[in-house]
This record gives sequence, structure tokens and C-alpha cells, in this order.
Amino acid sequence: MSALHAEWTKLRTLPSTWWLLAALAGITAAAGAAVTGAVDTSACPDPAACREDTAKLALSGVQIGQVAAVALGVLAVGGEYATGTIAATLAAVPRRGAVLAAKSAVVAAVVAAAGSAGVLASLAAGRGILPGNGFTAANGHPPLSPLDGATARAAVGTVLYLVLVALMSLGVGTAVREPAAAITAVLALLWIVPVLTRLAGDPRWQERLERLAPMTAGLAVQATRDLDRLPIGPWAGMGVLAGYAAAALAAGWALLAARDA
Repeated sequence: MSALHAEWTKLRTLPSTWWLLAALAGITAAAGAAVTGAVDTSACPDPAACREDTAKLALSGVQIGQVAAVALGVLAVGGEYATGTIAATLAAVPRRGAVLAAKSAVVAAVVAAAGSAGVLASLAAGRGILPGNGFTAANGHPPLSPLDGATARAAVGTVLYLVLVALMSLGVGTAVREPAAAITAVLALLWIVPVLTRLAGDPRWQERLERLAPMTAGLAVQATRDLDRLPIGPWAGMGVLAGYAAAALAAGWALLAARDA
């Protein structure tokens, strides 16, 4: 419990923490609103024939907002390596697994709070913007509501996605130690891998690779319609991302235990 309190104290006293959390919520909502506002029913044969997934549109800002989650996860440990204070942390709590567990709990909690704010703001913005773009209940697009079953799953899943991305970043940051290198590695894994999968000439291999790409798989949870067309199911995709996070934390723990501070 003392390790948890210590990690919370360290994280909340860093000015960058609050800036990153504000950016996570604000950018997620603002980018989602921008994407939602740019899509309307004019390109469809008629408004009722539009197959746009409005919940996914409203929540699409998470693809940019996740950068803040990555930075926060890495800096939660990388900042201590950069300043040399990790030695004091490990002297105060010799059980290195307890240190990493405490950091994971604190990072998960603050990212979940900021992510929830961003997701709710995104849905509120989408609810206000979409009817003006032709996505009305009369055309088969009911107003977005976090109480709707599919939308609720997309919203909760998006928050969980951000938490898992932050935990994966924490694990990579612990293993790599260098904040800039760790942030670059995680962002490359999230953004470059989906691009590379599109270069696969065989559609079957493309689909297989999409099932393994952490961002593509994890964000399948945002889909609320045409689920049969997804390369992987919503919760199965979340399981893939959870596997990446678990592997990163396990690698971070093993190297933290094996190396000197």
C-alpha cells in the first residue's frame, strides 16, 4: 500500500502528468468531433442507405489521443531513469515487482479517468453534430447514447484500449529505460504495423496480420455494426492488445529485476 501511495504522489506532483491527462481527454474529443463533422450522408444513395458506424466515428479521436497515454505510461518510469531517482525508488521498495505493480495501478487509474472524460465528451459531440449531417433517427441512426448496448460496449472498450496502451507503454519504458526511444517504439508498433499490413499482397495474409496488429485489433471494440466484416471480433481484438500489454509488462519486470538501477 505504501508503494501505491508513493507512486501516486510522484505521478500527481509532476506537471507533465496533468498536461498529458488533459491532452488525452481533450484531443480525443476534439479529433473525434472533427472527424464526425467531416462525414455526412451526401455521398450515400440516400440518407437511410448510409452504413457509417456513427459511434466509431465519434470515438475515432482516440487514435490521436492515445499519444498522450503512450507518453504518460513511458514517463511514469522513464522519467525516473532520466533523473536517476529510480535508485531511490528501488531502495525504498526493494521488491521490484511491487514497484512495477504500483506504477501499473496508478497509471491505469488516471488514464481510465481521463479516457472516460474524453469518451463521454466525444459521444456528446457526436450526438450534437451527427443529426445536422443527415444521421437522424428517421434515417436509421438513433442519437448516440452511452446507455445503448453497442455504444456502451464501444465506449467502455475505448477506455480499456487507452488503459492497455498506457500499460504496454509502461512495460516498454521499463525495459528500454530511455523515454524517447520507448515512446517511438510504442508509436511505431501502433501506427506503422497497420500500414505494413496493407502492403501484404494476399488478402488472406492481410486479414491475418490485421488480427495481430495491436491498434487494429484493439479498436475493433469500437465497431457497433457489420461486425461480421471485421478481421477480428471486438473482445477478441481487445484480448490481442491485452496480450501485448502483458508481454511488455512481463519483459519490463524481468529486466527491472535483472539489472542494476
